[in-house]
Amino acid sequence: MSDARREESRPAGGHGFEMRPGMRAMHGLGAPAEKAKDVKGTLRRLAPYLRQSRFALGAALSAAVVSTAFSVAGPKLLGNATTILFKGLSAKPLGVDFASIGRILLILCALYAFSSAFAYLQQYLLAGISQRLVFSLRRDVQAKLDRLPLSFFDGRPHGDVMSRMTNDIDSISTTLQQSLAQLLTSLVTIAGTLAVMLSISPLLTLIALASLPAAVLITKTVAKRSRGYFKAQQRALGELTGHVEESYAGHVAVKAYGRERQSMEDFAEANERLYRSGVRAQFASGLIMPLMQLINNSGYVLVCIVGGLMAARRSLEIGDIQAFLQYLRHFTMPIVQTASIANVIQSTIAAAERVFFLLDEAEEVPDASLPDGAIHPKTNGGRGEVRFERVSFRYKNDAPLIDDLSIDVEPGKLVAVVGHTGAGKTTLVNLLMRFYEIGSGRISVDGRDIRELPRGAHRSRFGMVLQDTWLFNGTIRDNIAYGKLGATEEDILEAARSAQADHFIRTLPDGYDTVLNEEASNLSQGQKQLLTIARAVLADPLVLILDEATSSVDTRTELHIQRAMRSLMADRTSFVIAHRLSTIREASLILFMENGAIVEKGTHADLLASGGAYAELYASQFAGASEAVGSV
Repeated sequence: MSDARREESRPAGGHGFEMRPGMRAMHGLGAPAEKAKDVKGTLRRLAPYLRQSRFALGAALSAAVVSTAFSVAGPKLLGNATTILFKGLSAKPLGVDFASIGRILLILCALYAFSSAFAYLQQYLLAGISQRLVFSLRRDVQAKLDRLPLSFFDGRPHGDVMSRMTNDIDSISTTLQQSLAQLLTSLVTIAGTLAVMLSISPLLTLIALASLPAAVLITKTVAKRSRGYFKAQQRALGELTGHVEESYAGHVAVKAYGRERQSMEDFAEANERLYRSGVRAQFASGLIMPLMQLINNSGYVLVCIVGGLMAARRSLEIGDIQAFLQYLRHFTMPIVQTASIANVIQSTIAAAERVFFLLDEAEEVPDASLPDGAIHPKTNGGRGEVRFERVSFRYKNDAPLIDDLSIDVEPGKLVAVVGHTGAGKTTLVNLLMRFYEIGSGRISVDGRDIRELPRGAHRSRFGMVLQDTWLFNGTIRDNIAYGKLGATEEDILEAARSAQADHFIRTLPDGYDTVLNEEASNLSQGQKQLLTIARAVLADPLVLILDEATSSVDTRTELHIQRAMRSLMADRTSFVIAHRLSTIREASLILFMENGAIVEKGTHADLLASGGAYAELYASQFAGASEAVGSV
């Protein structure tokens, strides 16, 4: 992206969402969950995605109920076996009914086997449901991104958009597959266990439930206190991560200026802050489980004492007391898990909100339909005549950038657009490419309004070479071939030769088969620029747009590229955005822009003779060059 593009006025953020640190809250009871703003609305939005798996979801719920029911029945049966054994040992003469105990044990084995089988079925079904939901969400988000205007991406950090596409959707999937299964199991376990406990002894159940208010109060108090510590930990983590990222990204500058010691000291300070806040946060969060165990054990002791007295009075069988104690253990743990899962689900709903905010963004103006039989515009006799007729445009309603602009570019002409940073040069090209919609007026190519064609058909007439190169992970051959579908080997080689890239490519160990990494850092900036120029040459466009295309190459290479560009631009309309005015002397028309308006236009000689803004800028560039040479 050029400097002009970066500095021109454009709307900041907004569109309903913002960057929120700590999006994926820690899955601990004491960790702060990101609060969802509209839980009901978000759940309604998720419902259609779940509805496509409604039968599988119903089966998963049924499997959870059956699995838990089998598991809950186990302690009661085991208590019956204990009662039979106790009565047999207490009888005179001794006589234990081992046959009954054997039958109970066989039933127990079958129950636990069935419980495990249904638990496996539940996890299998939920895995399919969650992955189907993620598949649908990612498909919809990707389709949405393809329909969003360029202004959307200009106004937001790319990392935030990617976070919604990856982290937020992954959070939904993880919660659905793991936390939801655990929540279903916990709720069914609590209900089933409570019912069996009441059937054994209402009095013991009341004693067991008496400790719940204290547990809830302690959990709430500690969680509230630890939330501040976790926020401090997240801030410290962000500072440390930012420092590490800056240090690695700018390691050359750090070494060049001898700032290694300062960098290490800054890291040590940030690391120390993270250590201190992390200790406080983890200690506060870790208090919950010991306190809960203290309360639960106190209730456990009370139940043992009262249960022992009831057994001594023969008002309760010893096996029932054993079963009740097992159920008490089963009863308290799901409550703790449910509180923890509720925290995770809260964070997940907030993640779903972020995804739906993205899906609700305003899209591009709908495409016009391509007439029947219409094909690539260039093959239909296009000449490349471009007209701007009283065009107005603004990024913000109260800050007009371009107002009542009119340009008439004849076919095959080279048009240079110059001006100071922020004058609107790149915006002019963006409007021509229909990356932004004009506010009023008309832009036409070969007499046809660009809004009358689908964007894909319209943009297929253009080839662009930007100052910021974009290359993808793949071979050099693949990156050049990106400019033309079905390009042959000879087409690729010819394009590389025309762009003066063939020589340096052949000097690489693997030539055209050299694999570029994600950032193409195994090539110099100039070499990357040559590849993007070769890609544009291969596309053979009707209209060529060069946005500071030779800014990253040396002067000698630039001369070679200019010679190649002359043949490339010979029969096509070309727009060149340039800061170095020496590169546009031969332009058919030079447009000097200032504050979104064309203040001067003409040939290089005419504009110099007029002694206006262009002549002043031209003189300042060459005066600076002369002074630099003199100082050397």
